Amino acid sequence: MFDHVKFGVSDFAVSKAFYIQALAPLGATVAGEGEPSYGIELVVPGQLASLCLFQATEKPAHLHIAFMAQTRQQVDAFHRAALQAGAKDNGVPGLRPKYHANYYAAFVIDPDGHNIEAVCHAPQA
Repeated sequence: MFDHVKFGVSDFAVSKAFYIQALAPLGATVAGEGEPSYGIELVVPGQLASLCLFQATEKPAHLHIAFMAQTRQQVDAFHRAALQAGAKDNGVPGLRPKYHANYYAAFVIDPDGHNIEAVCHAPQA
């Protein structure tokens, strides 16, 4: 739905390492990087949308960002990778039927307190 999302982070090096590791199971790679004030862009090859992070001096407002996963296994892998990268658990992988019958998601809190989600809308294979 979006072309790109760009937001400021309080510690560029920590957030860069976190997002690279946490989003690797979803296929995200570094598309470009500049000085911390410009930031880094992460993309999934073959998709148009990107996530951009940059060093900010002011504390950013909390965000909720949901990343699209193609499989439930990717959601599980995202959750494991994010926790290993230093995230706090905010919802283990599982079905969230209050959204819809096949809403399979996991939630973590990133280094700046943002609620980061990976979600798969496909039925179990």
